[in-house]
Amino acid sequence: MNNIDNLAINTIRVLSAEGVQKANSGHPGLPLGAAPMAYTLWSKHMKHNPKNPNWKDRDRFILSAGHGSMLLYSLLHLFEYGLTREDLMQFRQLGSKTPGHPEYGHTIGVETTTGPLGQGFATAVGMALAESYLANKFNRKGFNIVDHYTYVLSGDGDMMEGVTSEAASLAGTLALDKLIVLYDSNNISIEGNTDIAFREDVAARYRAYNWQVLTVEDGNNVDAISKAIDEAKKEKTKPSLIIIKTQIGYGSPKQGTAAVHGEPLGLENVKKTKEFLKWDYEDDFYVPKEVKEHIKTLIEEGIKKEEEWNNLYESYKKEYPELAQEYELWYSGKLPVNLLEYEDFWKFDKKMATRVSSGEIINRLAKVVPNLIGGSADLAPSNKTYMKDRGDFSAENRSGSNLHFGVREFAMAAIGNGIAIHGGLKDFVATFFVFSDYMKAAMRLSAIMKLPVTYVLTHDSIGVGEDGPTHQPIEQLAALRSIPNFHVFRPADSKETAAAWYSAITREDGPTALVLTRQDLPLYEESSKEALKGAYILKNSKKEIPDIILMATGSEVELIYEASKILEEKGIDVRVVSMPCFEIFDKQSKEYKESVLPMACRKRLAVEALSSFGWHKYVGLDGDIISLDHFGESAPAKLLFEKFGFTVENVVERALNLLK
Repeated sequence: MNNIDNLAINTIRVLSAEGVQKANSGHPGLPLGAAPMAYTLWSKHMKHNPKNPNWKDRDRFILSAGHGSMLLYSLLHLFEYGLTREDLMQFRQLGSKTPGHPEYGHTIGVETTTGPLGQGFATAVGMALAESYLANKFNRKGFNIVDHYTYVLSGDGDMMEGVTSEAASLAGTLALDKLIVLYDSNNISIEGNTDIAFREDVAARYRAYNWQVLTVEDGNNVDAISKAIDEAKKEKTKPSLIIIKTQIGYGSPKQGTAAVHGEPLGLENVKKTKEFLKWDYEDDFYVPKEVKEHIKTLIEEGIKKEEEWNNLYESYKKEYPELAQEYELWYSGKLPVNLLEYEDFWKFDKKMATRVSSGEIINRLAKVVPNLIGGSADLAPSNKTYMKDRGDFSAENRSGSNLHFGVREFAMAAIGNGIAIHGGLKDFVATFFVFSDYMKAAMRLSAIMKLPVTYVLTHDSIGVGEDGPTHQPIEQLAALRSIPNFHVFRPADSKETAAAWYSAITREDGPTALVLTRQDLPLYEESSKEALKGAYILKNSKKEIPDIILMATGSEVELIYEASKILEEKGIDVRVVSMPCFEIFDKQSKEYKESVLPMACRKRLAVEALSSFGWHKYVGLDGDIISLDHFGESAPAKLLFEKFGFTVENVVERALNLLK
């Protein structure tokens, strides 16, 4: 290691320790120990241009161990991504560009939100998958316009997480050779030495996953780290794990202890750390002139790499104009067709389960949206998510659009996030609705990062029937509705399902869940694109202010629709409201909401075969809810609906009670 490399590494260490100390909050241990591997990667291997952080063919860097965020912020500052000295000094402060954990879309240069351990790793698998698919689609001999690596820096905590194991297993199965993980192996976690809970042979496990495994015994040996990265890049048949042995909190008096993981060093220990590192500069948050000059030469190299790519792409456009046009369309995020005017998208002529109509819609989309990609957690035949004539993505076939995630729901959702972040593709993932519990943490990050991932969630209620309470969702719908920036559609028929898909695939600022039935549902003559407003009048009352409003979602719309006929025969003026998406309805104008649910009508009955949680804001104090606030049973669905009061007769009775 030469002097300038050593000085640059120590600059990263000192900036990180000072940032945590000034905030009096954070994690100095990882940056102090992992600075050499991060610097080596960024300065000697990573293809990136700080002057254009959105260059499509840049290498991606994921700090999966997101608690070590000051390491990333120090790198972004040194490489002039736009983080200033003042930004570093505002680490973890209100409104700063340097929040406690890296946030995608908030800080330039942050490729994904990390902090919940394991998810960064799994998200990176999605990015590597997207790169592989897009490279197969667009690259031609002499024109590798999609040709980049996805690098991950992970820690011991990442390696303990189940989602990492799920994602690593799939990455090995798919032979994602451009995925390279640097494992900061320091044997320390919050509670102490990792031996208290983690003694397995990680290298053997990853070899079993079909990964190349390399080891660097000294985490301060820049040359050995660089050589290992070179070896990883030579491997063309599998992803690579580089195990790098480090000392957490290197150079500090707390080195090698759990005490340095998640709390400031203390002013005196910061001073001693600087003495150990032979840091002779008095100013805090200081970058030596030699380091600045050295980094500028590296930045110039990055600029030249993008210029070379730009020149290559210009030639590509001349040689393959149609492919180039498609490349730009895919990366624009726009659709090649106006689905609102595409009548075949909305056309249905019979009753069917909404999972079946969703399957038909997916295949209609597959014909007009060439960059649609997605799959299921081993449930495609049940979820109806398989795209005909689009092939299966695998180690042997990079052109397939159907993804097989295996029984790995959590990793599937995180991988879906990675595909969406990467750009160029429209992706969906699927499983049974009840298993959304497995995916919740990744779904939450979809919403935080405003990623347009579509979640296809079938078998949506006690309509699952004989499989019993383990497979019958109850609280899951309320749970998803509680996530900010998350749209949840539970459509009542095929036309509403089309509206849900339209909303999902055209949305640009967040995820959408489609909650779909196993059983057949009617096709309503009155249902329409009005479902795009979240709620609408399916069957109107005669009076401006009805005697009662019946509202429901999904399969229960049939109950209120039929009950309204009986109530009308009794001289009661009824309005039937379908409410497929609470979140979108809540965003409508006050005038529209009043036109659907007039405040003057206080007699309101909601029906949904799931938890009542969330309905009270619509029914009010004078209203009522027919719901399921307990677990189901194993029996044919028809018998369960009858037992738990989901019948037309019960809806009529409860409505009449409200009107007394």
